[in-house]
Amino acid sequence: MTIEDPNTIDSELTDTPPPNPPVPAPLRKPKWEKRLPKLFAISALDARGTSLLLPIEIGTTDTSELYSVKALLDSGATGSFIDRDFVHSKEMNTRTLSCNIPVFNVDGSPNEAGRISKVVDVVLWYKTHSERMLLAVSGLGKQSLILGYDWLKDHNPKIDWEKEEVEMTHCPLRCEGERALRKEQTLQKRTELRAL
Repeated sequence: MTIEDPNTIDSELTDTPPPNPPVPAPLRKPKWEKRLPKLFAISALDARGTSLLLPIEIGTTDTSELYSVKALLDSGATGSFIDRDFVHSKEMNTRTLSCNIPVFNVDGSPNEAGRISKVVDVVLWYKTHSERMLLAVSGLGKQSLILGYDWLKDHNPKIDWEKEEVEMTHCPLRCEGERALRKEQTLQKRTELRAL
């Protein structure tokens, strides 16, 4: 049996590098959060004759409470937003994002309202149109709700700026009004074909 020199044992221990600390696994975003953009931009928060205010209703998906609001159609905003004071005053439930989303102004400067950390899950109604959507919670000043470029591009509505009217003529299939309209058109075509 050999006896080792204690000095040798100490030097061997100090020469070995410490083990690497465990690396935390990256946060997995929930499916609903993956639909949100990596950043937002807001251009105009004041509707002075250059924007259109759309009378809509929104309903919360968890409590089914309904609210009538004027939504600002703003093609300069990259997303759809709801005012944080409105959310607070109506005591609407929010979902917290796993990673905050930065918000920028048109000039590229960070928006003073700060990053988006919460969203509200709502059903939006306008005339016969309805859809479920996530609204980013931010400080919007005088506006309660903004429907931005993503919403306008997705729905491609027909807008009459002089009459201030919006027709939902090109909605995606997920919109309830569009499904009902397409179903009605299909039934009408079948009826016409049977008549021949």
